[in-house]
Amino acid sequence: MCTIEAWLKKHHIADVECIIPDLTGMARGKKIPTSKYLSEKPRLPEGTLLQDVRGDFCAEYFDLIASEDKDMLLVADESTIRQIPWLDKPTAQVIHDCYTMEGDLHPLSSRNVLKRVLAEYENCGLEAVAAAEVEFYLVQKNTDPSLELQPPVTRSGRTERIRQPYGIETLTDYQPIFDTLYRYCDVQHLSIDTLVHELGPAQMEINFLHGDPLAMADQVFMFKRTMREVALQHGVYATFMAKPFADEPGSSMHIHQSVIDKKTGKNIFSAEDGTKTEQFYYFLGGLQHHTQDLLALYAPNVNSYRRFTKEQGAPINLHWSYDNRTVGIRVPNATVAATRIENRFAGIDCNPYLAIATSLACGLVGIKNKIKPDQAFEGCAYEEKSDNKSVNNRSIETDLGQALSNLERKDAVHSIIGEKFIQAYRYVKLEELEQFNRIITPWEREFLLLNV
Repeated sequence: MCTIEAWLKKHHIADVECIIPDLTGMARGKKIPTSKYLSEKPRLPEGTLLQDVRGDFCAEYFDLIASEDKDMLLVADESTIRQIPWLDKPTAQVIHDCYTMEGDLHPLSSRNVLKRVLAEYENCGLEAVAAAEVEFYLVQKNTDPSLELQPPVTRSGRTERIRQPYGIETLTDYQPIFDTLYRYCDVQHLSIDTLVHELGPAQMEINFLHGDPLAMADQVFMFKRTMREVALQHGVYATFMAKPFADEPGSSMHIHQSVIDKKTGKNIFSAEDGTKTEQFYYFLGGLQHHTQDLLALYAPNVNSYRRFTKEQGAPINLHWSYDNRTVGIRVPNATVAATRIENRFAGIDCNPYLAIATSLACGLVGIKNKIKPDQAFEGCAYEEKSDNKSVNNRSIETDLGQALSNLERKDAVHSIIGEKFIQAYRYVKLEELEQFNRIITPWEREFLLLNV
């Protein structure tokens, strides 16, 4: 704690937000006066990890944790300490690792899942590298869930009426928002890079610089908190729903990944002459072979599956290809050192720790088991005939229920992610699905009330 103690004193911090990502990727924790934080080890109930998107718990709660509903220990990751720039009172946030009272990494922590995957790479003499592309929408404030969302009013006094992908003037309309965002990200040392206007109205994309996968997940986790706060300060919402508009593209979190040989420091995906290596193809094979069964970890909500539609830059099958945005696994044009594989399955509503962990675990299992991929797909994957029965070419699932059913299958990746975590994830998401299925929707009232 000496490093943290010195940092807190240097910055005259009054309070510390002890935060952890829960199963859904939301921030949970407590705010503690600095003096108390330095003198006591923070704790939280184990069940904090099992909250769903409603802040509720599944019926199998006590099948997953001890009946005593015990505490778990929180241990600070010193590399994550940041000052919160939007609070007047000097306050720090620190991401914590969760440990059982016996001193073991807690198996139900999503951050620990990613740490387990990275430890597997370490055991193989490898080092994973990742970068994330984060998409989101800005929308008008909406306190009535029954009403459709609307794009914000721009400086012209109008909302976006036509699509403006890569529009520079349109970005300027939102400049005050992004000025605040960049200032807050700079204070928090978030390595954001390129900003672009995406295809949908007021849909944006922020790219992160590549680096350590755990640090990348931490940054996405902190960025989403920051972006929500910035939007509120400017009178709008930032939404990370996968599909907030029925007729507009969904929002993704594309994951770029490569692997370094720790002995040589070189990218194992490419030879010196640019030729792709066996490990490159095995990594692709692992993604193709295991993604269908693990899709629920990339697409965690009912709304997630509305994103998987043709012609909107979202994957609908398990193809891979070179520089092709109609497939789920894309290989961008790059130099030898920057050779990487882009996983396009994850929606921005995912838990970034789980999505990155799952993608890297699939690739590593592919390398270990020498799983060969299909041939690279050529052409537009959206135009492929639906009668192709190849296991690797079948369409991905289009609903949460089937994806959760697939997640129940025993998979080689489960042992890395953790069987207990997979079980807990299924229980929590099945509870959410059951709650959703009880809802009578406006569509049902509109078309069934007087017509059946």
